[in-house]
Amino acid sequence: MRENKSGALWFTLAGAAAGLVNGFFGGGGGMVLVPLLAGKCGLDQRRAFATSVAVIAPLCALSAAIYWFRGDLEPAAALPYLAGGLAGGLIGGKVFQKLSMAWLRRGFALLILYGGVRALL
Repeated sequence: MRENKSGALWFTLAGAAAGLVNGFFGGGGGMVLVPLLAGKCGLDQRRAFATSVAVIAPLCALSAAIYWFRGDLEPAAALPYLAGGLAGGLIGGKVFQKLSMAWLRRGFALLILYGGVRALL
């Protein structure tokens, strides 16, 4: 990881981009954050994925709180997704350790591609 002023600026800009995307779309900040952390901020791919999760969790909580205070969030409707997300997160965290970076990059690319196609259709 770069420890100079330029590196700190890129980390700040990457976090701001993730927060903007997360707040605007209600999620998806990691799609922006992982490539920025790996490319511009100098983190290796595995650390970029892990750091993204650590950054996105509080951003999602903040976005959810804003939506809740505006009356746009139905907590009861979110509970089944939360339960599935917790299970998926546990499984994903275990599998993450065992997959090669090539497969992680391919999976991430497919996820971004799928999201882009769904957004257009």
